Amino acid sequence: MTAQAPPDLPGRTATAGRARNTRARLGLTTSVAIVLAALVVVCVASLLLGSRHVPLAALFDGDHPDHVFMEARLLRTGVGLLLGAAFGVAGAAIQGLTRNPLADTGLLGINAGAAFAMVVGITYLGASGFSEYIWFGFVGAGLAALGVHLVASIGRGGATPAKLVIAGAALTAALTSWTTGVLLTNRDTLQAIRRWQIGSVAGKEQDVVLTALPFVLAGIVLALASARILNALALGDDLAKGLGRKTGRDRAVVGVALMLLVGASVAVAGPIVFLGLLVPHLVRMQVGGDYARVLPFSAAWGAALMVGADALGRVLLPPGEIEVGVMIAVIGAPVFLVMIRRGRLGSL
Repeated sequence: MTAQAPPDLPGRTATAGRARNTRARLGLTTSVAIVLAALVVVCVASLLLGSRHVPLAALFDGDHPDHVFMEARLLRTGVGLLLGAAFGVAGAAIQGLTRNPLADTGLLGINAGAAFAMVVGITYLGASGFSEYIWFGFVGAGLAALGVHLVASIGRGGATPAKLVIAGAALTAALTSWTTGVLLTNRDTLQAIRRWQIGSVAGKEQDVVLTALPFVLAGIVLALASARILNALALGDDLAKGLGRKTGRDRAVVGVALMLLVGASVAVAGPIVFLGLLVPHLVRMQVGGDYARVLPFSAAWGAALMVGADALGRVLLPPGEIEVGVMIAVIGAPVFLVMIRRGRLGSL
Protein backbone atom coordinates (compact mmCIF):
# COMPACT_ATOMS: atom_id res chain seq x y z
CA MET A 1 0.00 0.00 0.00
CA THR A 2 1.36 3.45 -0.94
CA ALA A 3 2.35 5.58 2.00
CA GLN A 4 0.44 8.82 2.38
CA ALA A 5 2.29 12.07 2.90
CA PRO A 6 1.48 13.69 6.24
CA PRO A 7 -0.76 16.76 6.02
CA ASP A 8 0.71 20.23 6.17
CA LEU A 9 0.83 21.56 9.68
CA PRO A 10 1.64 25.03 10.97
CA GLY A 11 5.01 23.86 12.24
CA ARG A 12 5.71 22.16 8.92
CA THR A 13 4.77 25.34 7.05
CA ALA A 14 6.94 27.43 9.35
CA THR A 15 9.87 25.08 8.79
CA ALA A 16 9.46 25.38 5.02
CA GLY A 17 9.24 29.15 5.40
CA ARG A 18 12.47 29.20 7.39
CA ALA A 19 14.17 27.11 4.72
CA ARG A 20 13.07 29.57 2.04
CA ASN A 21 14.28 32.46 4.17
CA THR A 22 17.66 30.77 4.68
CA ARG A 23 18.12 30.55 0.92
CA ALA A 24 17.10 34.18 0.55
CA ARG A 25 19.49 35.24 3.34
CA LEU A 26 22.50 34.14 1.29
CA GLY A 27 21.98 37.08 -1.05
CA LEU A 28 20.93 39.65 1.54
CA THR A 29 24.19 41.60 1.57
CA THR A 30 24.23 41.79 -2.21
CA SER A 31 20.59 42.84 -2.30
CA VAL A 32 21.21 45.65 0.19
CA ALA A 33 24.25 46.84 -1.76
CA ILE A 34 22.27 46.89 -5.02
CA VAL A 35 19.35 48.89 -3.66
CA LEU A 36 21.64 51.37 -1.87
CA ALA A 37 23.63 51.88 -5.08
CA ALA A 38 20.38 52.44 -6.99
CA LEU A 39 19.24 55.03 -4.43
CA VAL A 40 22.55 56.91 -4.67
CA VAL A 41 22.43 56.93 -8.48
CA VAL A 42 18.84 58.17 -8.76
CA CYS A 43 19.36 60.83 -6.08
CA VAL A 44 22.43 62.23 -7.83
CA ALA A 45 20.56 62.12 -11.15
CA SER A 46 17.60 63.93 -9.60
CA LEU A 47 19.89 66.71 -8.36
CA LEU A 48 21.75 67.11 -11.66
CA LEU A 49 19.09 66.58 -14.31
CA GLY A 50 16.64 69.22 -15.43
CA SER A 51 15.94 71.88 -18.01
CA ARG A 52 18.85 73.90 -16.61
CA HIS A 53 22.34 72.57 -15.86
CA VAL A 54 23.25 73.23 -12.24
CA PRO A 55 26.58 72.06 -10.76
CA LEU A 56 26.35 69.86 -7.70
CA ALA A 57 28.67 72.26 -5.85
CA ALA A 58 25.86 74.83 -5.86
CA LEU A 59 24.05 72.75 -3.24
CA PHE A 60 26.80 73.40 -0.67
CA ASP A 61 27.50 77.04 -1.57
CA GLY A 62 24.85 79.41 -0.28
CA ASP A 63 26.31 82.28 -2.31
CA HIS A 64 26.19 80.40 -5.61
CA PRO A 65 23.66 81.99 -8.04
CA ASP A 66 22.11 78.56 -8.69
CA HIS A 67 21.85 77.56 -5.04
CA VAL A 68 18.09 78.17 -4.98
CA PHE A 69 17.57 75.81 -7.93
CA MET A 70 19.57 73.09 -6.22
CA GLU A 71 17.57 73.53 -3.01
CA ALA A 72 14.35 73.09 -4.99
CA ARG A 73 15.69 69.90 -6.56
CA LEU A 74 16.81 68.63 -3.17
CA LEU A 75 13.30 69.12 -1.77
CA ARG A 76 11.81 67.45 -4.85
CA THR A 77 14.16 64.50 -4.41
CA GLY A 78 13.21 64.18 -0.77
CA VAL A 79 9.51 64.22 -1.64
CA GLY A 80 10.08 61.50 -4.23
CA LEU A 81 11.97 59.32 -1.76
CA LEU A 82 9.33 59.71 0.92
CA LEU A 83 6.29 59.09 -1.28
CA GLY A 84 7.95 56.35 -3.31
CA ALA A 85 8.69 54.48 -0.10
CA ALA A 86 5.09 55.00 1.04
CA PHE A 87 3.54 53.68 -2.17
CA GLY A 88 5.97 50.74 -2.29
CA VAL A 89 5.21 49.67 1.29
CA ALA A 90 1.47 50.18 0.76
CA GLY A 91 1.54 47.95 -2.32
CA ALA A 92 3.36 45.15 -0.50
CA ALA A 93 1.08 45.44 2.53
CA ILE A 94 -2.14 45.31 0.55
CA GLN A 95 -0.96 42.33 -1.49
CA GLY A 96 -0.21 40.51 1.75
CA LEU A 97 -3.46 41.60 3.35
CA THR A 98 -5.61 40.37 0.45
CA ARG A 99 -3.34 37.45 -0.54
CA ASN A 100 -3.66 38.70 -4.10
CA PRO A 101 -0.59 39.35 -6.31
CA LEU A 102 -2.62 41.80 -8.42
CA ALA A 103 -3.71 43.92 -5.47
CA ASP A 104 -2.67 47.56 -5.48
CA THR A 105 -3.96 50.68 -3.76
CA GLY A 106 -4.78 52.07 -7.20
CA LEU A 107 -6.59 48.96 -8.41
CA LEU A 108 -8.56 48.46 -5.19
CA GLY A 109 -10.03 51.95 -5.18
CA ILE A 110 -8.10 53.36 -2.20
CA ASN A 111 -6.26 56.00 -4.24
CA ALA A 112 -9.48 56.93 -6.02
CA GLY A 113 -11.32 57.18 -2.69
CA ALA A 114 -8.73 59.57 -1.27
CA ALA A 115 -8.78 61.68 -4.44
CA PHE A 116 -12.58 61.87 -4.57
CA ALA A 117 -12.86 62.87 -0.91
CA MET A 118 -10.28 65.62 -1.40
CA VAL A 119 -12.04 67.00 -4.48
CA VAL A 120 -15.37 67.05 -2.61
CA GLY A 121 -13.72 68.74 0.36
CA ILE A 122 -12.13 71.44 -1.78
CA THR A 123 -15.20 72.03 -3.94
CA TYR A 124 -18.11 71.84 -1.51
CA LEU A 125 -16.73 72.02 2.03
CA GLY A 126 -14.30 74.91 1.66
CA ALA A 127 -11.03 73.08 2.31
CA SER A 128 -8.42 75.61 1.24
CA GLY A 129 -5.06 74.39 2.52
CA PHE A 130 -3.11 71.17 2.62
CA SER A 131 -3.44 70.93 6.39
CA GLU A 132 -7.22 70.83 5.87
CA TYR A 133 -7.73 68.59 2.86
CA ILE A 134 -5.20 65.95 3.93
CA TRP A 135 -7.87 64.80 6.39
CA PHE A 136 -10.28 64.27 3.53
CA GLY A 137 -7.61 62.02 1.97
CA PHE A 138 -7.51 59.87 5.11
CA VAL A 139 -11.29 59.59 5.29
CA GLY A 140 -11.64 58.80 1.59
CA ALA A 141 -8.92 56.13 1.67
CA GLY A 142 -10.43 54.47 4.74
CA LEU A 143 -14.00 54.49 3.45
CA ALA A 144 -12.93 53.17 0.03
CA ALA A 145 -11.00 50.28 1.60
CA LEU A 146 -13.96 49.47 3.85
CA GLY A 147 -16.40 49.69 0.95
CA VAL A 148 -14.37 47.34 -1.25
CA HIS A 149 -14.12 44.78 1.54
CA LEU A 150 -17.86 44.96 2.31
CA VAL A 151 -18.86 44.56 -1.34
CA ALA A 152 -16.41 41.69 -1.85
CA SER A 153 -17.77 39.97 1.29
CA ILE A 154 -21.22 39.62 -0.22
CA GLY A 155 -22.08 36.10 -1.38
CA ARG A 156 -20.47 32.72 -0.91
CA GLY A 157 -16.84 32.48 0.07
CA GLY A 158 -16.57 35.97 1.54
CA ALA A 159 -13.94 38.47 0.40
CA THR A 160 -11.85 36.24 -1.85
CA PRO A 161 -8.83 37.71 -3.69
CA ALA A 162 -10.65 37.62 -7.03
CA LYS A 163 -13.76 39.33 -5.63
CA LEU A 164 -11.65 42.03 -4.00
CA VAL A 165 -10.03 42.92 -7.34
CA ILE A 166 -13.39 43.01 -9.12
CA ALA A 167 -14.99 45.13 -6.39
CA GLY A 168 -11.96 47.42 -6.33
CA ALA A 169 -11.97 47.89 -10.09
CA ALA A 170 -15.69 48.72 -10.05
CA LEU A 171 -15.30 51.21 -7.19
CA THR A 172 -12.26 52.81 -8.84
CA ALA A 173 -14.21 53.34 -12.05
CA ALA A 174 -17.16 54.83 -10.15
CA LEU A 175 -15.07 57.15 -7.97
CA THR A 176 -12.94 58.29 -10.91
CA SER A 177 -16.04 59.18 -12.92
CA TRP A 178 -17.56 61.03 -9.94
CA THR A 179 -14.31 62.93 -9.41
CA THR A 180 -14.25 63.94 -13.07
CA GLY A 181 -17.89 65.02 -12.86
CA VAL A 182 -17.21 67.27 -9.87
CA LEU A 183 -14.18 68.81 -11.56
CA LEU A 184 -16.09 69.53 -14.77
CA THR A 185 -18.65 71.53 -12.81
CA ASN A 186 -16.06 73.64 -11.00
CA ARG A 187 -13.29 75.24 -13.03
CA ASP A 188 -11.52 76.66 -10.00
CA THR A 189 -11.03 73.23 -8.45
CA LEU A 190 -9.97 71.81 -11.81
CA GLN A 191 -7.28 74.45 -12.22
CA ALA A 192 -6.11 73.97 -8.64
CA ILE A 193 -5.56 70.22 -8.86
CA ARG A 194 -5.06 69.55 -12.58
CA ARG A 195 -1.38 68.75 -12.19
CA TRP A 196 -1.97 66.93 -8.92
CA GLN A 197 -4.54 64.64 -10.58
CA ILE A 198 -1.89 63.29 -12.98
CA GLY A 199 0.57 62.53 -10.19
CA SER A 200 3.50 64.83 -9.54
CA VAL A 201 6.22 65.55 -6.98
CA ALA A 202 7.18 68.88 -8.54
CA GLY A 203 6.58 72.26 -6.96
CA LYS A 204 5.75 71.03 -3.45
CA GLU A 205 6.18 73.56 -0.66
CA GLN A 206 8.24 72.66 2.38
CA ASP A 207 5.33 73.17 4.77
CA VAL A 208 3.23 70.69 2.76
CA VAL A 209 5.95 68.06 3.05
CA LEU A 210 6.43 68.69 6.77
CA THR A 211 2.68 68.36 7.36
CA ALA A 212 2.51 65.00 5.57
CA LEU A 213 5.82 63.67 6.92
CA PRO A 214 4.65 62.39 10.35
CA PHE A 215 1.64 60.60 8.84
CA VAL A 216 3.71 58.89 6.15
CA LEU A 217 6.43 57.88 8.61
CA ALA A 218 3.83 56.56 11.06
CA GLY A 219 2.26 54.51 8.28
CA ILE A 220 5.61 53.08 7.18
CA VAL A 221 6.61 52.18 10.76
CA LEU A 222 3.23 50.55 11.43
CA ALA A 223 3.44 48.59 8.18
CA LEU A 224 6.99 47.41 8.91
CA ALA A 225 5.88 46.34 12.37
CA SER A 226 3.12 44.27 10.72
CA ALA A 227 5.52 41.90 8.98
CA ARG A 228 4.64 38.99 11.28
CA ILE A 229 0.94 39.71 10.78
CA LEU A 230 1.30 39.55 7.00
CA ASN A 231 3.38 36.37 7.17
CA ALA A 232 0.64 34.74 9.23
CA LEU A 233 -2.19 35.99 6.98
CA ALA A 234 -0.32 34.62 3.95
CA LEU A 235 -0.99 31.12 5.34
CA GLY A 236 -4.76 31.70 5.22
CA ASP A 237 -7.17 32.70 7.95
CA ASP A 238 -7.60 29.17 9.34
CA LEU A 239 -3.89 28.55 9.83
CA ALA A 240 -3.38 32.10 11.10
CA LYS A 241 -6.05 31.56 13.74
CA GLY A 242 -4.47 28.21 14.58
CA LEU A 243 -1.22 30.05 15.25
CA GLY A 244 -3.04 32.30 17.73
CA ARG A 245 -3.56 35.33 15.50
CA LYS A 246 -6.69 37.45 15.82
CA THR A 247 -7.20 38.02 12.12
CA GLY A 248 -9.85 40.72 12.48
CA ARG A 249 -7.60 42.84 14.67
CA ASP A 250 -4.59 42.13 12.46
CA ARG A 251 -6.41 43.28 9.33
CA ALA A 252 -7.49 46.46 11.14
CA VAL A 253 -3.86 47.24 12.06
CA VAL A 254 -2.68 46.84 8.47
CA GLY A 255 -5.72 48.83 7.30
CA VAL A 256 -4.74 51.78 9.51
CA ALA A 257 -1.23 51.70 8.07
CA LEU A 258 -2.66 51.74 4.54
CA MET A 259 -4.99 54.63 5.37
CA LEU A 260 -2.09 56.72 6.69
CA LEU A 261 0.19 55.89 3.77
CA VAL A 262 -2.33 56.37 0.97
CA GLY A 263 -4.20 59.31 2.48
CA ALA A 264 -1.08 61.39 3.04
CA SER A 265 0.73 60.35 -0.15
CA VAL A 266 -2.24 60.96 -2.44
CA ALA A 267 -2.82 64.32 -0.77
CA VAL A 268 0.74 65.38 -1.62
CA ALA A 269 1.40 63.82 -5.03
CA GLY A 270 -1.95 62.72 -6.43
CA PRO A 271 -3.31 59.24 -7.16
CA ILE A 272 -0.11 57.64 -8.51
CA VAL A 273 -0.81 54.10 -9.64
CA PHE A 274 1.23 51.04 -10.69
CA LEU A 275 4.24 51.64 -8.45
CA GLY A 276 2.70 49.70 -5.57
CA LEU A 277 1.73 46.88 -7.92
CA LEU A 278 5.12 46.40 -9.57
CA VAL A 279 7.65 46.97 -6.78
CA PRO A 280 6.65 44.10 -4.41
CA HIS A 281 6.98 41.56 -7.26
CA LEU A 282 10.47 42.77 -8.10
CA VAL A 283 11.37 42.62 -4.42
CA ARG A 284 10.10 39.05 -3.95
CA MET A 285 12.21 37.94 -6.90
CA GLN A 286 15.22 39.43 -5.11
CA VAL A 287 14.77 38.58 -1.41
CA GLY A 288 11.98 35.98 -1.20
CA GLY A 289 8.54 36.12 0.34
CA ASP A 290 9.26 36.93 4.00
CA TYR A 291 7.51 40.23 4.73
CA ALA A 292 10.23 41.16 7.20
CA ARG A 293 12.32 41.68 4.05
CA VAL A 294 9.65 42.43 1.47
CA LEU A 295 8.39 45.53 3.28
CA PRO A 296 11.71 47.39 3.82
CA PHE A 297 12.99 46.47 0.36
CA SER A 298 9.68 47.64 -1.14
CA ALA A 299 10.19 50.96 0.61
CA ALA A 300 13.72 51.30 -0.80
CA TRP A 301 12.89 50.21 -4.34
CA GLY A 302 9.69 52.27 -4.35
CA ALA A 303 11.72 55.34 -3.43
CA ALA A 304 14.32 54.57 -6.10
CA LEU A 305 11.71 54.04 -8.81
CA MET A 306 9.81 57.22 -7.93
CA VAL A 307 12.90 59.44 -7.92
CA GLY A 308 14.37 57.78 -11.02
CA ALA A 309 11.12 58.13 -12.97
CA ASP A 310 10.83 61.78 -11.95
CA ALA A 311 14.41 62.53 -13.03
CA LEU A 312 13.92 60.77 -16.36
CA GLY A 313 10.71 62.65 -17.01
CA ARG A 314 12.55 65.97 -16.82
CA VAL A 315 14.87 65.25 -19.75
CA LEU A 316 12.75 63.32 -22.25
CA LEU A 317 10.79 66.28 -23.67
CA PRO A 318 12.82 69.45 -23.02
CA PRO A 319 12.14 72.21 -22.14
CA GLY A 320 9.00 70.69 -20.60
CA GLU A 321 8.74 67.58 -18.48
CA ILE A 322 6.61 64.46 -18.10
CA GLU A 323 4.91 64.06 -14.73
CA VAL A 324 6.12 61.19 -12.58
CA GLY A 325 2.70 59.50 -12.53
CA VAL A 326 2.87 59.11 -16.31
CA MET A 327 6.52 58.03 -16.28
CA ILE A 328 5.93 55.26 -13.75
CA ALA A 329 3.19 53.80 -15.93
CA VAL A 330 5.39 54.10 -19.04
CA ILE A 331 8.31 52.35 -17.32
CA GLY A 332 6.36 49.86 -15.26
CA ALA A 333 3.80 48.50 -17.71
CA PRO A 334 6.30 46.86 -20.13
CA VAL A 335 8.32 45.45 -17.23
CA PHE A 336 5.21 43.95 -15.67
CA LEU A 337 4.10 42.42 -18.98
CA VAL A 338 7.53 40.82 -19.45
CA MET A 339 7.36 39.40 -15.93
CA ILE A 340 3.93 37.92 -16.64
CA ARG A 341 5.07 36.44 -19.94
CA ARG A 342 8.08 34.78 -18.31
CA GLY A 343 6.06 33.62 -15.31
CA ARG A 344 8.29 35.49 -12.88
CA LEU A 345 5.72 37.16 -10.67
CA GLY A 346 6.80 36.69 -7.08
CA SER A 347 4.55 34.33 -5.16
CA LEU A 348 2.84 35.59 -2.04
